Amino acid sequence: MPMRLAVTTLVLTSALTVGAVLPAAAAPAASRAPTSADPTVQDILDHVPDDIVAGALISQDGVGATAGPVTADAYLRAGSVTKAFTNTVVLQLIAEHRIDLDAPARRYVPHVLPEAYDGVTVHHLLDHTSGLPRPAPTPGPADGPGWQFVSVTPEDLLRESFAAATGTPPEPGDEQQYNGLNSFVLGLIVEKVTSHSFSTELERRIIRPLRLRHTSLPPADDPTIPSPHAEVYVEGQDVTEQSPYPWAEGGVISTAADLDRFMTALFRGRLLPPAEQKLVFEVPSAVNGPDNKNCSGTTACYSIGGLMRYQLPDGEDVWGKTGSRPGWDNGFFATRDLRHRLVYSLNPTGAGNDLPYIKALVNAALTRSASEFRPVGRQRHDCTRYER
Repeated sequence: MPMRLAVTTLVLTSALTVGAVLPAAAAPAASRAPTSADPTVQDILDHVPDDIVAGALISQDGVGATAGPVTADAYLRAGSVTKAFTNTVVLQLIAEHRIDLDAPARRYVPHVLPEAYDGVTVHHLLDHTSGLPRPAPTPGPADGPGWQFVSVTPEDLLRESFAAATGTPPEPGDEQQYNGLNSFVLGLIVEKVTSHSFSTELERRIIRPLRLRHTSLPPADDPTIPSPHAEVYVEGQDVTEQSPYPWAEGGVISTAADLDRFMTALFRGRLLPPAEQKLVFEVPSAVNGPDNKNCSGTTACYSIGGLMRYQLPDGEDVWGKTGSRPGWDNGFFATRDLRHRLVYSLNPTGAGNDLPYIKALVNAALTRSASEFRPVGRQRHDCTRYER
């Protein structure tokens, strides 16, 4: 059954940009937020719900916990976390020699990319150095009642985005700019080379082998989400049911346990051969684009595997992916050796910025000194094993 979360004036980043970045510095966003210099995950959860976050669901090292009217087994709209699934499918096809990493993307989908983007390779799409234009506007509250059910096809969104582009595209590979259009093109390439729908390939290659029984990529005309789930609102309107049209870019529905299982399998090399597994954590030497607010400093932070590299306060690099859809801010992060791992899903109220909560959760869960997390009344779910 749904858990009601009153989200009154939610302002979320579009599904075509990262939904929950980790800023270099952030202060607590509300008076009830934890004020300790080094809060634990439990300290943070103890301050939710509040004016900023209506509910929280986390899995730390495979142990689930919640705050507010959310259950540990709740389904969530993963948003741009989907990109990590998409890149993995593409890397599998590269390993099978059905896609060439360094081939021009137009070789596979000439009807999608204009000739001006002849130099864009599959590699550039995977690591966001393609230089594709900004995405065209997508459905939002300004479009009036029912906007959450409106969908845009990948082809239409790409066509509108290219039509609105101005100036000369940057040289591919020079600059990293996070852009969801890359994922839409990758999804279309998968369909072209396999002659199957992207959702079919995702199911066959990742969901079934990993036994992700609570993960799916529904069609754009299916606005439902399985129960249990949070019930979320934008500007007083219930948007729990919404079109998952972001598709290969952001349409996946999942749970914390399933995302933890996927992350663990990906990091341990269970989804890719060694050569492609190495690419999962390979970040280009490109500069950080001026509009790319998701990487700190001047260098790129997104890998060919679609993961984001983030540096903890103690200097250690961790890897993961963030994502949002109206009503949900989600992500997973882990140390490279999986010593610590975190999956989170927050339900922001829209009354303030929930990024400080996200940063605090990642820092608390993944630092070398992170203590073992055993909340009372919660059961550990083993997300480290699966059978092909």
